Amino acid sequence: MSLQDFKVLTFDVVGTLIDFEGGMLAYLRSVAPNAKVSDDDFLAAYRRARADGNAGWYPDDLERCWHAVAPALGLPDTDAVARGLRDSVSQWPAFPDSVEALKRLGKRFKLVTMTNAQAWALAHFDKTLGSPFDMLLSCDDALCEKPDARYFAYARGRFEGAWGFKQADNLHVAQSQYHDIGISRQLGITTCWIERRHAQKGSGGTIESKHTVPDYHFHTLAELADAVEAGR
Repeated sequence: MSLQDFKVLTFDVVGTLIDFEGGMLAYLRSVAPNAKVSDDDFLAAYRRARADGNAGWYPDDLERCWHAVAPALGLPDTDAVARGLRDSVSQWPAFPDSVEALKRLGKRFKLVTMTNAQAWALAHFDKTLGSPFDMLLSCDDALCEKPDARYFAYARGRFEGAWGFKQADNLHVAQSQYHDIGISRQLGITTCWIERRHAQKGSGGTIESKHTVPDYHFHTLAELADAVEAGR
């Protein structure tokens, strides 16, 4: 099947289109410029905090995460600083290729978000990305977070109801093996892995999981857009 045969692309947003690691690290350095903690150590601590069974809705849960990691890392631990991490999402940058690649893909496909972020945060991300989407779905809509299979069923119902597209018409595009690639493959959804950390060690801020081989694999969203335009 050619990439051009798909009709609707569903996207993970945070980590695939929005550089959440860069955004969090920028906030860290702004509130604790003299902190001794390394980028990798902060991201690892954050990753463990997010994997906690008490994790709440994202990105409100960033307040809890800050309080969970700050004492051990020697970081200022106040409610205001923790809330600032949550609020920093409005300033998180897109990856350098995201905006232009989404414009290119939007010429051929319907674009739908499937983010674990709440709607208030998605509104910021959508603006940062140039508002390219035909449908915005957040965890508030699905009432669950990926990797819950119910999110994928909800999204399918929404785009099928709106445009008549079936699961076979859908390519799911994501960075996280844990939240997206593994479960979407289990559900029989054609999946494209954007391996944003391909040149970096470790898993950064992304929850770790076993590796699932995707249907398509690129290092950047621009590479996916190139492949579509090349008729692959």
